[in-house]
Amino acid sequence: MAQKNDRRIIKGIYLQWGYNTEWYTRSTIHFRMSNGNDFKIYNVKAHDRGDYDAIIKEPGDISIPQYNYRIGFYLNKSHTKAFELNFDHAKYIVTDGQTARVKGKIDGVAIDENKKLDPNDFLHFEHTDGANWLHLNYVEQHKLLSNKLNTRPLLNYIWKVGAGINIPRTDFTWRGSRLNNDFHIAGYNISTEGGVRYYLLKKNFFEGTAKTGFVHFINALTNTKTDKGNSASHKIGYFELVVTFGFDIN
Repeated sequence: MAQKNDRRIIKGIYLQWGYNTEWYTRSTIHFRMSNGNDFKIYNVKAHDRGDYDAIIKEPGDISIPQYNYRIGFYLNKSHTKAFELNFDHAKYIVTDGQTARVKGKIDGVAIDENKKLDPNDFLHFEHTDGANWLHLNYVEQHKLLSNKLNTRPLLNYIWKVGAGINIPRTDFTWRGSRLNNDFHIAGYNISTEGGVRYYLLKKNFFEGTAKTGFVHFINALTNTKTDKGNSASHKIGYFELVVTFGFDIN
């Protein structure tokens, strides 16, 4: 008796959880405030904040460090092609104490000068709850090593390309007045990623990848406790290292 063809689009599912670290390009940030202030800060440096010690200090809250999760849907029986929903909880922090060029209008006065970025005298800006890149990836993996019986892969090369939206929660301080703003869809991102997937067991794997991308925050919320209706826009490039643990569900 002939077997029926498997017409299911989805040939399996995989889940992943892990952590990341980032490096960022310099960025020009444009601030628009409801009190009439409208200015740019040029060529600012920023860094991430891994908080990896929280894994030991607060083991019950695995979402404190910079984390990643992925939900993938295999498109073929050999599990070499997939679509993947990818969420990167990265943290972006403009480095305090640096001196940057500021140009625009503040307090009704035109300004074009170098200023020290200080949260008490001027401002502080970060996406730490976090930058939050949600995107859809196309994924392919190719076998590098198999087990002795050649019945399953041990080590695969994997690459991904994708795009999506930014949902940051921006922490902003203006002259000492601070507010950790609401989560907000604030722009888009594109990325590419490559690395290896090691199958510890038939359905359990570790994955290590390097990722790079472009992020455009169009209207991140920068309200303070005393001033509402503020937003900021900026563009960054980034390089990210990601390590995750995952398992296949057939």
